[in-house]
This record gives sequence, structure tokens and C-alpha cells, in this order.
Amino acid sequence: MDKINLHEGLVIPLDRSNVDTDAIIPKQFLKSVKRTGFGPYMFDNWRYEDEGQPGMDCSNRPLRKDFVFNLPQYQGASILLTRANFGCGSSREHAPWAILDSGIKIIIATSYADIFYNNCFKNGILPIVLSESEVDQLFDLEKANQALHLTVNLENQTITSKDASFTTHFEVEAFRKYCLLNGLDDIGLTLLKANEIKKFEEGYYKNFHWLNQDLSSLAK
Repeated sequence: MDKINLHEGLVIPLDRSNVDTDAIIPKQFLKSVKRTGFGPYMFDNWRYEDEGQPGMDCSNRPLRKDFVFNLPQYQGASILLTRANFGCGSSREHAPWAILDSGIKIIIATSYADIFYNNCFKNGILPIVLSESEVDQLFDLEKANQALHLTVNLENQTITSKDASFTTHFEVEAFRKYCLLNGLDDIGLTLLKANEIKKFEEGYYKNFHWLNQDLSSLAK
């Protein structure tokens, strides 16, 4: 997965609490496990007038004009600002897949559902927890500016607005920070130990050589 360190991006405000994973990516899209291609279907029921289906071309679908992700001033946004308990509901990993595929790299909220929060880190998204007053301040700044750009520095664990009117520090667990800074998911972490794994396998099969035997010979 891609590394995250110093990220500057446009904020898109989703001023809702308790946004569940079925809203983020509806159940009909769970048929695919490709991890990519879900971006156009993110918030499908809120984004479009019709009902989306896997493989549907979204370029000509009727849009809900008032939904924030359809507004022209937020196109290209990479930081999602939202409220409490984001990602609640079922534990589908398709939700962070859809968010990442849409171009969102950072989420800022007051709280998250635990499974969604963990899945974000495993898929290269940084979910930041701020206080309610700080989130309120960001919503107010965005409303006043209509084009709020933030710089997120993961190494220093800071968030700063472009005009420096807002700055704060956020907490992140050290191991998760290490993984995001180095672009390491579970597979990447395992591959760091590739040499040790290879040595173990060589010794194991040497001691238990019959495990490496051609199974077809045992059937004779």
C-alpha cells in the first residue's frame, strides 16, 4: 500500500454522525473482492437517484445535486471531515476500499467504529480522532472558506490549515504509525521476515522431509 507521511489536501465535509458501512458501500457491491473499483459506488444511495449495481457505468447516472460528494467545489478532495461513530454497522472491508479508491487518504472524526478504524490502517487510510470542539472548528472554517486545505504531518502528528488559523496535535498508536509511514499492510509486514521464513522452512522440511514428499507416490 502507499505510504502516508506529509499530506496536503482539500477537505470535504460530511456533517453526519453514525454513518454506517452500508451507507458507505451498499451490500450489493460486496460480491466483488478485488479491492479496487469501488470508488464510484461510495455512498451510492446518497449519491445517485437510481440504485447502483456492480459493474454499472456511473458516468451517466442521475446525481443527487445536493449531496456533498457531487458538488463541484469538492472534486479532488482527499481529506474527509465527519462526525462521531463513523463506519459503524457491519464489518465489511469494502468500506475503506471504496473510500481509498475515491481518493480519500485521511479521515477526521470524533470517533469511529472499532472494526472500521482498524481496517483503515490496514488499507492505507489514516483515521484521525479529534475532540468535538476541534471538529466543530474545522466545520466552521470550511463553511467560511468553502475551500479548506489542511496539511497532515504523520511524522509529527500535526494538522495545520493552509492559512495557519488552525493547528493541532493528534494521537496515533506507534505501530500503526510505523506501518503507514512505511506503506506496510499485513502482507508487507510478513515479507519483511521473508529471509527468516525461508530459513525456517528449509530447516523444517529437512527435519520432516516426508512433508515435502510427492503426495502422488503415497496413493500407490
